[in-house]
Amino acid sequence: MDDYALVLNAGSSSLKFCAFARPSDAAWRLEARGQIEGIGTSPRLSAKDGTGARLADQPLDAGVRDGKGALDSLAAWLRSRYGGARVLGVGHRVVHGGAAYAGPTGVTPKVLEELRTLIPLAPLHQPYNLAAIEAVSERLPGVPQVACFDTSFHRGQPAVAELVPLPREICRSGLQRYGFHGLSYEYIASVLPEVAPEIARGRVIVAHLGSGASLCALRNGKSVDHSLGFTALDGLCMGTRPGALDPGVVLYLFQGLGLSASDVETLLYKKSGLLGISGISNDMRDLLDSKEPDARLAVDYFVYRAAREIGGLAAVLGGIDGLVFTAGIGEACAWLGIELDPEANARKGARISKPGSKAQAWVIPTNEELMIARHTGALLGLVEARV
Repeated sequence: MDDYALVLNAGSSSLKFCAFARPSDAAWRLEARGQIEGIGTSPRLSAKDGTGARLADQPLDAGVRDGKGALDSLAAWLRSRYGGARVLGVGHRVVHGGAAYAGPTGVTPKVLEELRTLIPLAPLHQPYNLAAIEAVSERLPGVPQVACFDTSFHRGQPAVAELVPLPREICRSGLQRYGFHGLSYEYIASVLPEVAPEIARGRVIVAHLGSGASLCALRNGKSVDHSLGFTALDGLCMGTRPGALDPGVVLYLFQGLGLSASDVETLLYKKSGLLGISGISNDMRDLLDSKEPDARLAVDYFVYRAAREIGGLAAVLGGIDGLVFTAGIGEACAWLGIELDPEANARKGARISKPGSKAQAWVIPTNEELMIARHTGALLGLVEARV
């Protein structure tokens, strides 16, 4: 491989990566996908090629204690794999772009400075996203970098969908509903015309369900509303985050229980949601396997909140033509006119609703890394932008 673009998604204890070969046309070719996990404890690098064949699965030196050390290990592995191949650009997932960034942007010191001010709005992700950018700048100072934001796809929503109903003078500081997981939704919107053309230009609700979960209402492939808001705490119940919460509960945590701001942040981001309800795990698979009543309650609450949020977005759209899950833990809503096809669902088909269903249900795996590669290539002039 001569030239390639690198895509990075950095977290607190992991570094996910993809290497894409420079395309001769508009289609990127995945050369490697993997991650370094267990950073700071038992670091391990694993990777597969574009066909799914294993390329690496090896422990790393225990000295890999942070993102910089993980990037050094990744760079060494890439050199051993691809020799003198050139890195043409590095694309990063950055969770929060705030009001200033409505699309991918080239990284500069000024951009980094502005993005650091958003760390309090995404403390689980933003610090590690930016640390990876800084580490690449040190190791590859001449290689351009692109920040791709999870908030950008939702810019341009109706004013009522972005509004936070607080005094104007407060909201002028950037207090608004942003929405997240935009790279995932943007990818789904881009492939719907090919995968499900009959609903691609219609009213579609997409469910991005995982440890961080959200819903997005699409009309004609554009985001019109979203379950997450100013931060990634709103909407659906998540692995360790509560989702929609009466603000009075937060006041009570401060005033009634005397918790500090740091205590409340930890509680809301790391101890609530499925973990808080069950007292067992933040992983839906563990809860489904458990016979504990609180595990069942956590699952029931997740489904209840998902159905409630889907209903709300269906009202915004004035009905739905399709419901798309990016992963397999969703349940179709019969009252929306979706007739689930048990056989298609069991064989993990793309369309899981019956042919005569008034609204369709699909399972389409997302690909945020490819979306980042596309944006990076287009912004740096490596390939023509996709329309």
